[in-house]
Amino acid sequence: MRALGIFVKAPRPGRVKTRLAAELGARAATRLYRRMGRDTVAAAAGVADRTTVWFAPRRSRAAVRRWLAGSAGLEFRAQTGRTLGDRLAAAFAREFASGARRVVIIGSDCPDLDARRLRAAFAALRRHDLVLGPAMDGGYYLIGLARPAPRLFRGIAWSTPGVAAQTLRRAAALGLRWRRLPALRDVDTAADARAVGLLNS
Repeated sequence: MRALGIFVKAPRPGRVKTRLAAELGARAATRLYRRMGRDTVAAAAGVADRTTVWFAPRRSRAAVRRWLAGSAGLEFRAQTGRTLGDRLAAAFAREFASGARRVVIIGSDCPDLDARRLRAAFAALRRHDLVLGPAMDGGYYLIGLARPAPRLFRGIAWSTPGVAAQTLRRAAALGLRWRRLPALRDVDTAADARAVGLLNS
């Protein structure tokens, strides 16, 4: 079974896309984030056997459901853990424990991530333990596993430009066979938003 997880934050002004908000204002940044989240869910429709929206903070289930209303077949679960690594490890563990054989987790701020690329990620997991979609800022927009690997998320300097490279080095140290996807752009700044067509130049 293929399981897809989408990591989101409740779309509250001042709590999402803070770098973008510093340039555009909190409300405008939140509107863009809302749009990207809905577009991400639409792109993911039908790609996996189960799609789960992993949301934060824990008490925002109702707000996230309202935001993504009309998206049939979604499950909603709160993220658990202190760091991003903890939260990813917990989500992967839950998906594998629930019967998934291949699990892909994505963010909600990469407009160029489409169904074709998601299918390619799942296909890569037929022959590889790990698939990683690096973002142009040094992080990643997608990570997938064919088996549990909780140690993969330890010792990573989260929110730094070296996250993707550190993750691949960690994968090599753990003996994981990995496949790298083409780099895509996350939207963190106004320049990013213009580059992907969300803002006029």
